[in-house]
Amino acid sequence: MTRPRVGVAVLTMGTRPAELRALLDSVARQDEPAARIVVVGNGTGSLPVLPDGVTGIELPENRGVSGGRNVAIQALRDAGDVDVLVDLDDDGLLVDTDVFRRIADLYQADPALGVVSFRIADETGETQRRHVPRLGAKDPLRGGEVTTFLGGGHGLSMRMLDEIGGWPEDFFFTHEETDLAWRALDAGWTVRYAPELLLQHPRTSPARHAVYYRMTARNRVWLAKRNLPAVLVPVYLGVWILLTLARTRSLSGLAAWFQGFAEGARRSGGPRRPMRWATAWRMARLGRPPVI
Repeated sequence: MTRPRVGVAVLTMGTRPAELRALLDSVARQDEPAARIVVVGNGTGSLPVLPDGVTGIELPENRGVSGGRNVAIQALRDAGDVDVLVDLDDDGLLVDTDVFRRIADLYQADPALGVVSFRIADETGETQRRHVPRLGAKDPLRGGEVTTFLGGGHGLSMRMLDEIGGWPEDFFFTHEETDLAWRALDAGWTVRYAPELLLQHPRTSPARHAVYYRMTARNRVWLAKRNLPAVLVPVYLGVWILLTLARTRSLSGLAAWFQGFAEGARRSGGPRRPMRWATAWRMARLGRPPVI
């Protein structure tokens, strides 16, 4: 297999110009350079001045994480010189200089590799529990096959994207990674957590977004309706209703969650393509059956 060519996509809303520049500087320091770098301004108006060799795309409106990343996919597809797309959060930082070389090594060694998930750690080196993409895993340094991946830093096979399609644009944000991962698994691709690929990222809470609770619930319903065998849809959603009731301490957040749940039940969220039972069994063997 020829050496995979790595392309980079960064989505920004224009609110973190200093962090974006630091990230792009860390991309430029890689010992195996990216074939192409794209920055998508998601409703930003004008992007800041970008380094030489970086392509800027300005969208007139915010199309969400899914919509903005689909624009980046198409730009890299049109360029025709990228085999692996690496998405990076605009406030992330590549601490090591060999990240792209390691990614190319992984994809070169495994033609069935669809998704590679980075390890995300804060400035102190700590990885939040929610950033370990498997159930019951306390060790963020244990890699291997998984059933989902981290949106802040990951690699995607362009051949895989050509086969399964891009991000679910209606989702806007939250659960779009799981939707893509489930479709990849159902098509026979591998999703791998590679903790040696480190993205430094400030410690945050997803609940900082005002629409977090509503979109989390809405998109979880869509995730189930789009991807699960019919008999598993009520099981999956029932489990998450119970978990949400047990975990959520904010009454306003809980009310917004159930509003989003109702919205997800009313609207389609995209075409339904239920996974094969063989895929559900594969996910169960990997430690996360598609009911949680």
